[in-house]
Amino acid sequence: MICAISGEVPDEPVVSKKSGLLFERRLIERYIEDHGKCPVTKEELNMDDIVPIKTNKVVKPRPLQAASIPGLLGIFQNEWDALMLSNFALEQQLHTARQELSHALYQHDAACRVIARLKKERDEARTLLAQAERQIPASVVGAAPAAVVSNGKRAMEDEIGPDGKKIRPGINPVMIEELTECNTMLSAQRKKRQVPPTLAPIDALERYTQISSHPLHKTNKPGILSMDIHPSKDIVATGGIDTNAVLFDRPSGQILCTLTGHSKKITTLKFVPRDELFVTGSADKTVRIWQESENGNYNCIHTLKDHTAEVEAVTVHATQKYFVTASKDNSWCFYDISTGSCLTQVGEASGQEGYTSASFHPDGLILGTGTTDAVVKIWDVKTQSNVAKFEGHVGPVTAMSFSENGYFLATAAHDGVKLWDLRKLRNFRTFSPYDSETPTNAVEFDFSGNYLATGGSDIRVYQVANVKVEWNLIKTLPDLSGTGKVTSVKFGADAKYIAVGSMDRNLRIFGLPGDDQMEESNTAAE
Repeated sequence: MICAISGEVPDEPVVSKKSGLLFERRLIERYIEDHGKCPVTKEELNMDDIVPIKTNKVVKPRPLQAASIPGLLGIFQNEWDALMLSNFALEQQLHTARQELSHALYQHDAACRVIARLKKERDEARTLLAQAERQIPASVVGAAPAAVVSNGKRAMEDEIGPDGKKIRPGINPVMIEELTECNTMLSAQRKKRQVPPTLAPIDALERYTQISSHPLHKTNKPGILSMDIHPSKDIVATGGIDTNAVLFDRPSGQILCTLTGHSKKITTLKFVPRDELFVTGSADKTVRIWQESENGNYNCIHTLKDHTAEVEAVTVHATQKYFVTASKDNSWCFYDISTGSCLTQVGEASGQEGYTSASFHPDGLILGTGTTDAVVKIWDVKTQSNVAKFEGHVGPVTAMSFSENGYFLATAAHDGVKLWDLRKLRNFRTFSPYDSETPTNAVEFDFSGNYLATGGSDIRVYQVANVKVEWNLIKTLPDLSGTGKVTSVKFGADAKYIAVGSMDRNLRIFGLPGDDQMEESNTAAE
């Protein structure tokens, strides 16, 4: 038994009820008298919390005879006690100083690396600029640009209104009629829709485990931030921190192509199967539309620069002729996908808040957006008016998904997942699977509307019920990336597999064991 202060065997051992540490009685009494707390744990401590430990003394000490000797011994004992307490305090100060020094050296090293990277990027940009200047023909530089003249004035590419904002053509009556017809048709089809017989049953989802892992992105900039799955081709697209979008053929396990062009991380992406198009949004404030070519690669056909801050979400309308982008500049834009033109931009740049997620209702006449200030907004697409607000989240609304039946909206934020009844405009259930320090980053209904998946520090799959019946947890899948941060979750066709992206470079596929080998053999046979 060693004293926690002096490091020696105590003459009168006592123990703290709170920390369980052993002390020399005279040392701890003096420390409590001076400081009123435990010297090791720094908890509040008084003498009532000290319990003496009884020990057998074989030989009793002899009484001191000389008057001067006990006095000297007492002085020496007090000096020794003071020396032990001072030495203990110095050791604690030394430990704190070492920690602060280590932290400062780490920060200095990180700053040096950032400065070196910035210098390298600056030099590369200067080199590219010099090459571009040399390649521009002199005739092109000296030629005057062609101008369209109207009433003696040059027409600008983007007309500016009196308030200094770009004039948008708006959503015309023909488009509104098209959106309304699509809404009517989809609503009628939904009432007749039944659960597909090929849908994966609950007992199959309960046995899901990781069946494959694929390193798609760069090792020096790991992190998958967004994901989408082509509904008919079983192609998984991922967008990463490395500024690339990767298209991956899941049955064959091969990368089809890597799309480069964005200068910052890709935050959102969506397939548009109708014309084999692909849309990406990035933190570089741009949106790119890609067209598939005959050789299977994708070429950028439009670069859209209507936002003034990071583009956080892209959602495609059910007609597959229009799409919406949402940005942290506190605006969302409605685009014609064939021309890449912004028909309308809703909202004003504020800098204090912005949109972090967006999704079309399955019928296409309602748009949901999530903001940085924890508010979910519901918009009427025809009039671009805000018709409802859902409050109650904590932190930015990171993801949202409408159920296929059109009745429910699931939203994810720092405090978990909330389910909203769109008929009564109220929250009827909340999932808070993690602690206050772990946000929920992904939420997704499967296409049939029977399952709901959420992603945070793990992946959880729920069985969809109704407002009154409990939504049962079917399966909890671990985050095998080791980062503790799942960023995106998508169901494959008929929920036969679940694709997961995390803050490492790997795409992970969860399904029934043996399905991946079966698919590989089928692909080889074909």
